[in-house]
Amino acid sequence: MKKLLKIALLSSLPLLMFSCYYDEFPEVVEQEDVVIPPETIVSFADDIAPIFATYNCTQCHNTSGQNPDLTAGNAYASLLSGYVTPENSTSSKLYIQLADNGHRNVDANSIALIKKWIDDGAENN
Repeated sequence: MKKLLKIALLSSLPLLMFSCYYDEFPEVVEQEDVVIPPETIVSFADDIAPIFATYNCTQCHNTSGQNPDLTAGNAYASLLSGYVTPENSTSSKLYIQLADNGHRNVDANSIALIKKWIDDGAENN
C-alpha cells in the first residue's frame, strides 16, 4: 500500500508542477503622450461631456451614486466643486484619477483633451 501511494504521488508530481503556468505574460500597453495643439479650443459640451458617455461614467457617477455627478446638466457644476482646478490640471482630482490611476482605462486622447480643457480654464462652453 505504501508503494502504491509513493507511485501515485510521484506520478502526479509532474502534473501538479506543470499544470499552473501562463502561455505568455500579458503585454503592458503604455499610453503614448498625446499633445493637443495649443490653438485647439476644447469645448466642455462637444469634447469633454461625450467622454463621460463613451466610458459609461454616469453608470456610477450619477445623482444617487459616487461623486462627482457626471449626468447631463449636472456634470459641469459637480466637477467645478472640488474635482477640477481651472488652469491647473496637475492638481485637479479628475485629471489625476484618469491619468495617474488609469480609472476606467480612458484612452490617451481623451485624457489629453481633459488636460487641455482644464489648463485652458475649464470653461463651460
